[in-house]
Amino acid sequence: METGIANLLGALSLAVMDRIEQGAREVVGRGGETPAALIVIGYGQGMTNDKLRRILGLSHSGTVRLVDRLVSDQLVERRPGKDGREVALYLTVKGAATRNDLLVSRISAVASLLDVLSPAETKRLGMLIRELLERQDTSELDRFTICRMCDDRVCTNCPLPTTKSKRDR
Repeated sequence: METGIANLLGALSLAVMDRIEQGAREVVGRGGETPAALIVIGYGQGMTNDKLRRILGLSHSGTVRLVDRLVSDQLVERRPGKDGREVALYLTVKGAATRNDLLVSRISAVASLLDVLSPAETKRLGMLIRELLERQDTSELDRFTICRMCDDRVCTNCPLPTTKSKRDR
């Protein structure tokens, strides 16, 4: 393994995350998993607390507190789930608008790092990133976790495999 490249990629990853987190704080006024929770809940279909917990890597009580804050901020509402035991989470109108602002902020933060590249370099980098993602050994939950801040309107053909068996492409 080339440790120099791994080190550089780690540094670039932190630069990207720092920009994304700063933009998210400006939009939501909160850090931590709040921005990711809004984006994930916005994928629709009535996300449950348990699925949100697993995607964000939080404890049950941490997830309940996070959802309580989102409800208190009028960004999320709880509705009855598929059975009497589950609670489904949905974005409010304010939550959907905030989610949109988060996604715009995220793309802007990352795009500003790419502005120094030529169109050909950007295309080449895109191909390399797509290849790296395609070769990951991921489950469906891994994919949700990795893509927890992704804009599903932009990424309509996610390169991450959703079953471990797709690794040998």
